[in-house]
Amino acid sequence: MLQTALDTFFSFKAYVMLPIIIFCLALAVRLSLKKSLITAIELAVGFAGVFIAFDFFVANIKPAVEQLTIVRGLDFPILDVGWPPLAAITWASPLAAISIPLVIVLNLVMIATGLTRAIYIDVWNYWHFAFLGALVMNASGSMLLGLTATACLAIYCFKLTEWTAPDVERELGIKGVSASPVSVNGIVPYTALFDWLIERIPVINKINFNPEKAANITFTSNANKPAGRDADEKNKDQSADEKDTEQSLLSLLSEPMVMGGSMGLLLALAAGYSLKETLELSVHIAAVMFILPKSAGLIGSAMIPVTTALRIQVEKYFPHRSNLIVALDTGFLMSHKSVIATGLILMALAILIALILPGNKVLPLGDLPNLISVMSISVLMFKGNVFRAVLAGIPVIISFLLIATHLAPKYTQLASQTSAFSIENMGLITAFTDGGHQVRYILYYVFEGKVLALIAAALIILAMLFVKRRHDRLARANAKA
Repeated sequence: MLQTALDTFFSFKAYVMLPIIIFCLALAVRLSLKKSLITAIELAVGFAGVFIAFDFFVANIKPAVEQLTIVRGLDFPILDVGWPPLAAITWASPLAAISIPLVIVLNLVMIATGLTRAIYIDVWNYWHFAFLGALVMNASGSMLLGLTATACLAIYCFKLTEWTAPDVERELGIKGVSASPVSVNGIVPYTALFDWLIERIPVINKINFNPEKAANITFTSNANKPAGRDADEKNKDQSADEKDTEQSLLSLLSEPMVMGGSMGLLLALAAGYSLKETLELSVHIAAVMFILPKSAGLIGSAMIPVTTALRIQVEKYFPHRSNLIVALDTGFLMSHKSVIATGLILMALAILIALILPGNKVLPLGDLPNLISVMSISVLMFKGNVFRAVLAGIPVIISFLLIATHLAPKYTQLASQTSAFSIENMGLITAFTDGGHQVRYILYYVFEGKVLALIAAALIILAMLFVKRRHDRLARANAKA
């Protein structure tokens, strides 16, 4: 009965299911019926806009990428079909029916005992935890090990969702909300360490490309910086018209619409499209990059009254449980221009890297636009610096490709055993980002007792402590501001 109920529940789209959950939560924290209903509808519309934009993007870019491989005479035997087969594998596992209640209870217990401040209401993304459990159970034959793996990954996400909330507050001005998906939180320790390292590299640490800020590109060095009268004279010599022209050009180049149109143009030319097809693809991708931030902005604004009311109610009855963090899917983060710009650049780089990376046998298609989501929190941790985010994203892409390639036979075998997803005539399948997730990959082999995986897991725990220290410092800075 529980399995049937879960199957029915998860048969709904995320943009239908999540607003229902938020509507119930809004009523529970004593928002008015009208406000609760408006909030739920705005969330539904915002998330639907994000999903529609992604589907439209894939529908347009997939033929272009496939044409590119044909024109260039390339062969990639593993098909990137995105997350659906992985979700199908999860729900087909007998572990799934227990995993969902397990994660809910685990989250509530950790909140009650003060072990986390993250309220993980993004039930749709629970399948990411259960997917690891299904893999471990399939390999070991033990449901107990599978559930333990599920719990470990859930705890990891609870804490990193909590620890990245100050970055969301600083960059978006939304307090008490952060991103929930495993694909996003998985690389947070890496991002924190990468940022720390770049800050200590001369010259590189001065480069900043931030479309969200008025000063879009800066490159400063103390050695070349004029001071005193020299600086004043230099400023006087530069005319207002020159400044306006420079700022206008930088602003134009940093607009997601312009970047999307340019990406479509270059991809179409590389694929040998006709003039008509080239212009259409360029406009289509530009349109997607315009719609995404608008839809994301609606999600963010809709969640503000709910999170505010939730904190008030919790602090009223449990004063020692203050500053709770609501975990949501990354749709609301896409209102930030730097997030969109980073995703666009990395999508183009992902295709290029896939073409030349030794050992890679998959070309990113179904999961390609997910790079916007994957890098979203990292972009905010880099304070919107697209240059730094793209630099950090290159090793992430490489690891995605190699892991997705390595696990393709496993995914194909498990997907062929499920009736919910047909892989007939597909050959080997995988998912570029969800199938190449680094932390899930490490934990999978930890439960197989691999020594290198155990060492990697220990390093991740140490990196998490570094993220915790960073969070405490940022939280104090936000409190003072």
